[in-house]
Formats: sequence, C-alpha cells, structure tokens
Amino acid sequence: MSDFLLPDIGEGIVECEVVKWLVSEGDTIAEDQPVAEVTTDKALVEIPAPEAGRVTRLYVREGETARVHAPLFAIESVDERARSDAGARSNHDSRSDHDARPPEPIAATPEDEAPQPPGPEAGEKEPAASKDFILPDLGEGIVECEVVTWRVEEGDEIAEDQPVVEVSTDKAVMEITAPEAGRLVRRYCQLDEVARVHSPLFAYVPQASGSTDECSDTDAMATGTVPRETRAEPHPAPAHGVDSGAESRSAARSARDDAGRRRIPASPAVRRRVRELGVRLEEIPGSGKDGRVLKEDVLAFRQQQEKQEQRPRQAEAADHRLTTAADAASSGERVEPLRGVRAVMARRMSEAASTIPHFAYGDEFDVTELLALRERLKGDFEARDERLTLMPLLMKALALAVTEFPLLNCRLNAAADAIHYQDGCHVGMAVDSASGLLVPNVKHVERLSLREVASEVARLTRAARDGRVEPADLKGGTISISNIGVLGGTYAMPIINAPEVAIVALGRVQRLPRFDAEGRVVARSIMTVTWSGDHRVLDGGTMARFCNRWKGYLEAPETMLADLR
Repeated sequence: MSDFLLPDIGEGIVECEVVKWLVSEGDTIAEDQPVAEVTTDKALVEIPAPEAGRVTRLYVREGETARVHAPLFAIESVDERARSDAGARSNHDSRSDHDARPPEPIAATPEDEAPQPPGPEAGEKEPAASKDFILPDLGEGIVECEVVTWRVEEGDEIAEDQPVVEVSTDKAVMEITAPEAGRLVRRYCQLDEVARVHSPLFAYVPQASGSTDECSDTDAMATGTVPRETRAEPHPAPAHGVDSGAESRSAARSARDDAGRRRIPASPAVRRRVRELGVRLEEIPGSGKDGRVLKEDVLAFRQQQEKQEQRPRQAEAADHRLTTAADAASSGERVEPLRGVRAVMARRMSEAASTIPHFAYGDEFDVTELLALRERLKGDFEARDERLTLMPLLMKALALAVTEFPLLNCRLNAAADAIHYQDGCHVGMAVDSASGLLVPNVKHVERLSLREVASEVARLTRAARDGRVEPADLKGGTISISNIGVLGGTYAMPIINAPEVAIVALGRVQRLPRFDAEGRVVARSIMTVTWSGDHRVLDGGTMARFCNRWKGYLEAPETMLADLR
C-alpha cells in the first residue's frame, strides 16, 4: 500500500479544497480513472489514479483542505494485492498441511537435507527501510533552491543535526542538517541542480532501524536451525542455544524505539524559533508528515497561548456574533462562507491592490475598420464551423505591440528586485465563470495564426465557464485582457494579475459621432480602453507609446501585415 501525494496543480498553489470524492474506500480503480475533484484558487481540477488498484483510505473529507505534496489517499496496487492474496493462500495451505500431518521426529530427513533456496548469509543484513528527507520551508515565498555543496557522500554515517548539504536560495546560503542519526543512502539532487521545497532531498536509514536489523540477525545466528514444527508456530518459542543476553538486547531495542518515538521531527530553524518564543516543542502538535512540527505550527501554538489571555473578550465577541447571526436569520439574511475560487480571488485581489502601486491610462480606439475586417473574414470562419470574435484580432495586435515594448510583457519577482523578460506573449483573458473569476491564457500568441488564436479563445472560454480549466492553461500568463464591454461597461479600473505588470479593460463598442479629416460629422465605432500598470516597472510615457502602437494596428488592421512573422 502506498500514499498518493497531491501533485503540483498550478503555479503558486499550495493547497486546494476537496469538492467531491468520485470513489469510496475499498473501491477498485483503473489507471487514470478520476478519483477526486478539487478546487483551487483558479479552477476545478480532477485528480486521476496513478495506477490500477484498490483505494484503501481517503485522508481528506469533502469540504476540507488538502495540501500539495501531502497524502490525499492510499492505494493498494494490483501487484501488491496479488502478492497479498498469494501470501494468504500460502499461509492457509501451510496451516492446513500442518494440522493434517502427525508429529514427526526432529531428526533430519532427506527433505531437510535437500538444497534450500538461497537466502542471506549468516551475518549478512537485510537492507533496512530508508526514509526520505523532505526539503522543508526555507522562507516566505521560496519554493526552490540550488544545491551548492554536499557535505556527506552516499553511504556515510550522519549524526543528528549534522550539516548534510548547503543550498542557496534567492536570499541566502543555508545549511540543511540531518533530522536524526543514521546513514545516508541516496542523494536525489546533484551539485548545481534545483531542489524543490516539499520534495525529497536525500534518503537515509535511521540509526534505530539499522540497530534493530543487526540485533535481529544476531538472534537468528544464535538460534540456529529451527524444526519445521517450531517454524510453523505463529509465535515460535526461543530455541536452545540462544545466549542469555537476548532479553537484554530486546529491551535495549525497545528503549531505542521509544526514544525514537519521543523525538519530535522539526528543522533546526523551527527549533531555534521555539527557543526564541520560549515554548516547549513537545507541546506543539505537528501538522507535517510523520508529525513534523512546521513554522506555522509554532506560530499558531504561540497565538493560541496569547488568545488564552483574551478569553473574556473573545466570549463577549462570540456572544455578539451569535446575536448578529440570530438577527440575520430573523431578517431572512443568508450567510455563506467564502470558499474555493472566490475565496482565493478575494485574497489575491487584496494582496495585489495593497502591494502593487497601480496607475491608470485610458484612450479611445476607432475600431470601425477592424469590425469591417471581421465581417469580411466571418464567412470563411463559419464555413469551417468556427467563430471569429474581436478578441483574437485584439490579441494578435497586442502580441505585435509587445515585441517593440517588451517591458509590458515582463514579470516582477516577489522581492521586487528583478525583472523577468518573457520569451513568449501569453495573453490572459478574464472569464466570468460560475465559480468565480478565472484568467486562462493563450500561449505564444505571436506564433499562432489568427485561426489558431480564435480556436484557443473558444476552447478556453468553454472550459472556464464549465469550471474545468487545465492547470497548464492558468499558468505562465504575461499580460491580461478584461473584456467588460460584452456586459455593457464603458470604463473599468482592473486589478493587475500579479506577477504580471499590466492589464487592460475593454469597454463596449459604441456608435458615436466624430469629425473626419474634412471636418464633417460621421458615425464611427468607438471602444474605450483602460490600462492598469505597475508603477514599479512602468511609467506613463512607456504606457502611452505602447498603447499608441497597439491602437495603430487596430485602427488600420492592414498595417499588421508588415510586422507579422
């Protein structure tokens, strides 16, 4: 039986909510069969089975939160189940033969003298079970690091808290220490390779496991060959020849196991934080794998201690909330918790609005010629059962404009000290879905034909409205478009979709009077556009020049032919 760890389901996503289990404990599943539906801050995602087998345990209930790289469910594979069934049948046959056979003398028989299958030599140990060391949190917002130096080699003995490897993050070089004494058996990352947080960094055999195996082998050598009748017993009695120290060794093993169980797994940084706060590590419940105490556990425990001093005020506040809830119920008000996409959207929008210095830039585009071009192309698209909207034309013109102004197509890192210029123009489009706001993006618009862009826009719109966007379609956006005009709006002040640096809102197309070159009043199709830019990266001049280039392509669409590749 093995645990299925929730994989990465989107850039920056560390948890999700289990919406629905599609199987129950005990069900047989096929490879790639959908097992669960989970919702992230961006979409509803199906989790498929990694292999065929039987579900033995569901770790998270519906409505609860599951963390990335944490166990989601346990599965017994087909091979494991076959071996288990074969072993059960073999044990049953052995017991039946033993019960039906009369007692035999202990003296050796030809059967005993026959060659036996090869087994471990005397003094040769069975390999002890190894444990993976999972790279812990290295700092806020850090999801990976680079391996700088390995301090130990595979096969080396390690002591508890001994430095094993040096890693470098975007902020500092730090040492990773051994969680307990043992022997390092495997290094998953080589020098200069990137290791991801919450992924295995190295494997080791704990000292307690190695000692237990050694003692077991010593007992087996001292015992010697045991008669068939004795081997068939579920709990064999100690045979003659076992030294009198076996009991003491067994007690020592038990003591070591108890000591291992008493040791609470936690990183050195967490232990240091515990000492700084003056709390006891033994009192903190760990939420990590195997009960590992995380930094969040320490802070939550400390906050809980502080809250104990405020219980009177909390009780008063609770009474107030109950009164408010009762008032809401009596007035017919319905209260729903903010969950799923909407909850994360609220958090992300709050973070973006409070941390990014937004500035706005607006203009009017005369899209009369663009609409005429769309009308001329519409028949060809409809003949192929395709639909052409303004969005693909807007995206193609945008991709051409950012080639001249790459600053609009960059991303700013979390520390706001490095600009990452992107190779491709991945244009995101805000979609108003039933579950909340989603922003899938069309990859490499600069490389696609107009027909290919139109096909991608249609596919992503359908998927977003159904709430089944693939995680890959939500990652990697470089610049976004919010088309509020389809709902009737004229102006908007959109919030930047971090870590992008710009987003544009499109107003509805209106038929308005304008003066032509001869000063005559004519009717033209006018669309308002409103940009939001990150003032840490962009200034007004850059935005104005970029917008003028985009406007030129849209007001005279034939000019795009000169720059199309």
